Amino acid sequence: MKIALAQSNVEKGAEWLSEVSVPTSSKYGKHWSAKDIAEAFAPSDKTVDAVKLWLTSAGISDSRIKQSQGLNWLEFDATVDEAEELLKAKYHVYEHETGQPHVACEEYSIPAHLKEHVDLVYPTVHFDAKIKPREEDAAELEKRDVKNGGRRRGPGQPGGPGWSPPGGGWRMPWHHKPTTDLSNCDVHITPDCLRALYKFPVNTKSNSKNSFGIVEYTPQAYVPGDLDLFFKNFSKNAVGARPILDSIDGGVVQQTNMSFNFNGESDLDLEYGMTLVYPQQVTLYQVGDLVEGASFNNFLDAIDASYCTYQGGDDPTQDAVYPDPYGGYQGPENCGGFTATKVISTSYGYNEADLTPFYENRQCHEYMKLGMMGVSVVYSSGDYGVAGNGGQCIASPFGAVNTTYNNGTSGRFNPAFPSSCPWVTSVGATEVQNGTNIQKALASGTQPETACETVIYSGGGFSNVFPLPDYQKSAVKGFFKNHLPPYGADRYNNSQTTRGFPDLSANGANYVVAVDGNFSLVYGTSASAPTTGSILTLINQARLDAGKSTIGFINPVIYAHPEILNDITVGGNQGCGTPGFQSTTGWDPVTGLGTPNYPKMRDLWVNKLA
Repeated sequence: MKIALAQSNVEKGAEWLSEVSVPTSSKYGKHWSAKDIAEAFAPSDKTVDAVKLWLTSAGISDSRIKQSQGLNWLEFDATVDEAEELLKAKYHVYEHETGQPHVACEEYSIPAHLKEHVDLVYPTVHFDAKIKPREEDAAELEKRDVKNGGRRRGPGQPGGPGWSPPGGGWRMPWHHKPTTDLSNCDVHITPDCLRALYKFPVNTKSNSKNSFGIVEYTPQAYVPGDLDLFFKNFSKNAVGARPILDSIDGGVVQQTNMSFNFNGESDLDLEYGMTLVYPQQVTLYQVGDLVEGASFNNFLDAIDASYCTYQGGDDPTQDAVYPDPYGGYQGPENCGGFTATKVISTSYGYNEADLTPFYENRQCHEYMKLGMMGVSVVYSSGDYGVAGNGGQCIASPFGAVNTTYNNGTSGRFNPAFPSSCPWVTSVGATEVQNGTNIQKALASGTQPETACETVIYSGGGFSNVFPLPDYQKSAVKGFFKNHLPPYGADRYNNSQTTRGFPDLSANGANYVVAVDGNFSLVYGTSASAPTTGSILTLINQARLDAGKSTIGFINPVIYAHPEILNDITVGGNQGCGTPGFQSTTGWDPVTGLGTPNYPKMRDLWVNKLA
């Protein structure tokens, strides 16, 4: 028997994060260790004592009860009679269709006064037992993988609920010879275009304490030949380089399903991420097996063991269960065992309305903890403007129990998650204005970029779940005061009290990407996120070289110092049958505070902040 104990001090997390993230704080940059985090949020003595008292009073002697090394479990052996009496339950042996037996019950109860102390009891109503795989040949497994065979779809599954299509899902064939000519950055973006736009140099150094983390969800996978094709044209010294592979829950860089939908995202993220930080190392978190896939929660479980049980653990209707009951990866679920890099970029996202507020708040708390540890968590904001994935808008009224979507021609705006979580950095998309020579524009002091309105529209808006964080209050209130949108509460959450996104932006149009042996032009905030993550990684490198900590959660700094970003004031993010919001001076829910200005960012973080 295992009892997951409720964590303590979660309500203090936002305050603790602010202490190490607000630039004026005396504790700025003094990030917490993993051990500090575990101890601070460990179950309280009151919780441990209350649960132990219940157990001992029920006849489970104290000598039989063990507390896990991570402090979040109490474990003990019990007979079936003891377990049934303890939990007022009736246990049965259930049989999976494969013939595999599993002990569980259909309901159980604990004393009411323990509700605040216990997250879950196992085994009870959980049916995530290890299932022996059926005899099934590889061809059938592959066929089921492609058709999805009735299984849960994770973020990496084409068409899945959490799938923001790779590269925005937007790709155009490109048959020109790759070039580094900066005069053509309005029609195709290369690494040198990004360096010119945001004024950061070709990197020549690496720091052993610094690695750029990129998360991909199986079956999305990079193609080694595509990396080298790209490097040969844009980063010759990187030819042959590969990311460090952290395989989570059976994550595999599959080379069976080869198409843009299976390779586009990973190729894009790694080609640009590796080129922009090389020779700095890149870590690839490949999450989920080929059969079931995985979710953001599965990734978070792997870098923080306590998250596996926090508030009852993962949701099997949204998150993958391992060992895979459908016959894929049969190892145990990865709870801990992997280290978080100091910058983590993810180019996938859900509609906020896809998930319950409980599910989203639970996950958001984990991003808060990562920020306390000095980790910058970057998410793309979406590619459909004020609409959600696939251009969906919300048809049901605000507050409806069940959310329904329409085809995107009308309805309420559909904010993105995790971008709406206040403890992540949400990245929108810009583009170089057609016919603009960026060198001439920058030399004359003219802003060459606008909000992206070619093929995709920068995701942005206001949360229906998360309150307005302190660091953002002034910027959001200034937006409403000076640039009030012409929509009412029937269109979006206009309460002026909820989280706005994105926080900043980077170019997201016309990226030259090698996919399946050919070059294509790719569009989306899926490109903006790894570009931003690369720049943050270079800032970390400079701080570490100077003997300082990593930048961690950057939002309080960029909102306090918007001058380190290039304000974008032109363009909108249409959707739901409206022009959406409009870019303007200061923060806006289209491009956030603007695009990176590396020299100013580096000067602030390296020379002026502790």
